[in-house]
Amino acid sequence: MMQGRQGRQGRQGRQGRQGRQGRQGLLWLSVVVCLCLPCSASAQRRGGGYNGPVPTAGATDFDINNVPYDGRFAFVRLRFTPARTGFGGGGGYFAGINYQWDHDYNRADTHFMTILRELTLIGTSRGTNIIAIGSPDIFRYPVAYMCEPGWWTMTDAEATNLRAYLLKGGFLIFDDFAGGGALANFERQILRVVPGSRLVPLDITNPIFHSFFEIPSLNFTHPYFNVPSAFLGVFEDNDPTKRLLLIANYNNDVGESWEWSDTGLFPVDVTNEAYKLGINYIVYAMTH
Repeated sequence: MMQGRQGRQGRQGRQGRQGRQGRQGLLWLSVVVCLCLPCSASAQRRGGGYNGPVPTAGATDFDINNVPYDGRFAFVRLRFTPARTGFGGGGGYFAGINYQWDHDYNRADTHFMTILRELTLIGTSRGTNIIAIGSPDIFRYPVAYMCEPGWWTMTDAEATNLRAYLLKGGFLIFDDFAGGGALANFERQILRVVPGSRLVPLDITNPIFHSFFEIPSLNFTHPYFNVPSAFLGVFEDNDPTKRLLLIANYNNDVGESWEWSDTGLFPVDVTNEAYKLGINYIVYAMTH
């Protein structure tokens, strides 16, 4: 019993120190990101932050900048076929074309990986990946991120691939969608991936909001639409005592805060909270 209490106290102490160090580090690291990460002309365009080599228009080699698999944690962005394309579709730009899934790429991805690398002990790669939702390559990575799932479509084979990914222990993060139509489409696609699942609102008591940082409140709003955010999840076997399979930032755009955290577009407090959410998601996924 005494050893158990000492062990818990030791873990709590370490977690407390990590949390305090993280809170202090997040502020100065926002400055580091601002000073050190490049901003190309294309990155200045709001809604499209790609600042590296791009394929030509119409090309299919979206993995042009993917890092070779080496066992370290790498950020994975999922590529899918959207219900529609074009600026009115509400997404970002890759090689000047709006694909939805590329919104905020790659500044959001690289900024977040910088924060994750500096504030945690997770060994990370120095690059980020784009992987198609039907590719077996996603099984190499424990966490994957999808942007604009309100426009998400997929084939039956792609749904089967994502289902197998979740059942084998993978974790999905969905971000940047708002409105009733987007939510309805998202729910339809989730039911194809996990038939019979229930998409439920998560509250502040869920362990994912305490896995690294202590997030005291879920009082978030969409950065542009000023509507209350909701954090939605699906549990294994629809049992809230079991593993959370995915989390969705509905009426929110966490990646937007990651992308523009070095520009002053959003207050530091807002971007800090967005980074905290992202880090908590990764730590939860890596420990569950």
